Amino acid sequence: MGNWLVNHWFSAVVLAAWLGVNIFLFVYFFRLYQEGEQYAYTREMLGSALAWARASAACLNFNCLLILLPVCRNLLSFLRGTCSCCRRTMRKQLDSNLTFHKLLGYTIALLTAVHTIAHLFNLERYNNSRLQKEDESLLGKLSSIGIEDDSWLNPIHSNLDTSVSPTYVAFTTIAGITGVVITLALILMITSSTEFIRRCYFEVFWYTHHLFIIFFAGLLIHGAGRIVRGQTGDSMRSNDYHKCKDSFKSWDDDDSDCKEPEFAGNPPATWKWILAPIILYIFERLIRFFRSQQRVVITKAVIHPSKVLEMQMQKKGFSMEVGQYVFINCPSISRLEWHPFTLTSAPEEDFFSVHIRSSGDWTEKLIDAFQQQKPNTPKIAVDGPFGTASEDVFQYEVSMLVGAGIGVTPFASILKSLWYKFQHADQSLKTKKIYFYWICRETGAFAWFADLLASLEQEMSSSGKATFLNYRLFLTSWDSNIAGHAVINFDNAMDAVTGLKQKTCYGRPIWNNEFSKVAEENPRSVVGVFLCGPQALAETLQKCCQQYSSIDPRKVQFYFNKENF
Repeated sequence: MGNWLVNHWFSAVVLAAWLGVNIFLFVYFFRLYQEGEQYAYTREMLGSALAWARASAACLNFNCLLILLPVCRNLLSFLRGTCSCCRRTMRKQLDSNLTFHKLLGYTIALLTAVHTIAHLFNLERYNNSRLQKEDESLLGKLSSIGIEDDSWLNPIHSNLDTSVSPTYVAFTTIAGITGVVITLALILMITSSTEFIRRCYFEVFWYTHHLFIIFFAGLLIHGAGRIVRGQTGDSMRSNDYHKCKDSFKSWDDDDSDCKEPEFAGNPPATWKWILAPIILYIFERLIRFFRSQQRVVITKAVIHPSKVLEMQMQKKGFSMEVGQYVFINCPSISRLEWHPFTLTSAPEEDFFSVHIRSSGDWTEKLIDAFQQQKPNTPKIAVDGPFGTASEDVFQYEVSMLVGAGIGVTPFASILKSLWYKFQHADQSLKTKKIYFYWICRETGAFAWFADLLASLEQEMSSSGKATFLNYRLFLTSWDSNIAGHAVINFDNAMDAVTGLKQKTCYGRPIWNNEFSKVAEENPRSVVGVFLCGPQALAETLQKCCQQYSSIDPRKVQFYFNKENF
């Protein structure tokens, strides 16, 4: 438990606060509609489904207020910069923005289901009430009042044709139409956000997720019809529910103290919750739009083995930090699609670069466009850069960098920056040691990165800090020819696969051994573990961080950080 708190105590506080607000809102509004005097006649007609519908609506408002904030990337980058003096456990929360965004999305889906089901019961109860005779039933009486002066309680009025169904009413009211549209948009967004769709059909996810525009537009006007109603203040004084409900047949008689009740809907409140984040998000998109219109000059484009495209670019006013990422658009492929890529260049260089692996329709088309060697390279638009967890790598005394496949890209930026810092003898460098692990399926994928590692090897040796960078390369897929070649050349100074001094390992790392070694070599250090790779590997590394962090804060502590786009 103590080890878990090292990495997650602030996350637990944030989640507890979020959950606490949800519980408070639900309980408060549930009791208001379940016990409030102004809703006594409404409860006669609808029962407890009224409270379920309104309580879930209140929680929906709160979560819809929050869901846009984690994807305001400029806001997050600004907060990361302003929080540079804060504790790392607080800054780390910004790296969980997409995780929190997903949590909010699933919560909204659950609350929408509760809200929708409750209102389906309400519609049925409304319909059953208006079919009852007003001179024999309180519900029939309530369904017949206020039709002429808009002080009605039952939206399915008793004077309507009996063939009119709740379904018809649902599709002919503002609340009903917008509710259907909102729900359909939400279903499409949730289902297209699965890991499989995002990995294999990113375009489907990208386009479908922009239904959030329709979702929020519908949400803003959803309550305009004011269908759920309560008794007005003046009416409560002339018609006390407890005294008058049983004498409904004599309401408004000359000798009666009970007047016919009047009802009114509550003013729409959703806009008060979501208008501010919508305006903030609009500003976010405007900033990104104007920044993406700035001219980008491609100074170099190289196709590496394993179909990896390297682009070196320049853009006026572009400033970056290590490990950051940009969104790239190619108008000749699609004017609307923007895809995130980690920067592989260092802040010290006079250009910025990305390495793009072929992993989908869009990347295939982009690489093909450069391979065709047309007279003019495709026009590229760039939005960013945006901050990531890797920005904090030099804030740790010891860092473990783990890249899987093309996930090595943020660490290319970090290692390049280290190379420049050693060349200029940067005295402000806090980091004392780096452990770098690269896990890859094929030998060709190592080619574009081998030169950088070779330069680092030489630089560290010449500066007398050969032990500063400890790196290990793991090949997870090989054939007998590769294995035989490696065995034959095992005694050579250089690795047969990469040409580096460090020998390539075959298979996957045994992480317990790696963490145990790092903990033993750095018994009193704070170790930052940085991953750019799949979720399964993230879970393994997270467990190791918890397992090998000491309960004693004066001894070794592992802090897990993962790249999220």
